[in-house]
Amino acid sequence: MSQAYVNQSIENNIGYITFFTPEHNAMSSPILKQLELAIKDAGKNNDIKVIVLKSGGERTFCAGASFTELVAITNLEEGKRFFSGFANVINAMRKCPKLIIGRVQGKAVGGGVGLASATDYCLATKFAAIKLSEISIGIGPFVIEPAVTRKMGQTAFSQMTIDAESFFTAEYAKEKGLYANVFDSVEALDNAVDILAAKLASYNPEALLELKRVLWEDTNEWCVSLLERAEISGKLVLSDFTKEKLKSYK
Repeated sequence: MSQAYVNQSIENNIGYITFFTPEHNAMSSPILKQLELAIKDAGKNNDIKVIVLKSGGERTFCAGASFTELVAITNLEEGKRFFSGFANVINAMRKCPKLIIGRVQGKAVGGGVGLASATDYCLATKFAAIKLSEISIGIGPFVIEPAVTRKMGQTAFSQMTIDAESFFTAEYAKEKGLYANVFDSVEALDNAVDILAAKLASYNPEALLELKRVLWEDTNEWCVSLLERAEISGKLVLSDFTKEKLKSYK
């Protein structure tokens, strides 16, 4: 697999949305847009009763933002547009009328933690450590913060953000509420995801819709606030500090 993609398939009323990039599943603007549209499309598809969000490859779930694209940003509009991609995906996930199960097979960094947090129920392997590294490169996890804090709490968000260069274990993520369960292998994870998805797909869709609304109650302001956060990140990515950091990583 060398080409980035977002794929969608349907099996037994379960919609599987898979994203992949060769940069350890780091997210570029085109992939974020495709992911947003795939989630919206699945939400409207009457053949889909529940959604599984997953990434391609066997290791990293999502490495966050594409450093290649971050380095190429030259002005505030470009910066805001890029980080708005994450805002739009999170908003699409929370507004989607179908429950979304997260399948996290490996490490999640930055925006990857945001994607996992925006699912309605998330399962992972023991290899799915998490990290919020943004502050170490001069920006911050501002766009994803509401989703992460809603799922894991303010204390966990603060700890991970400040200790920005450390990975926190999958067990930590489970303890703080990000993962509902952690499995020893990808095979065990996939089995659990399939069983849960099949059960949900057999339930009353009207009840599931009402549950989805309850789970995301009081988040309507995110349509505006996440885009405001995107502008903050878009400004910071233009700083000399961040530009030098990104060049050193590349």
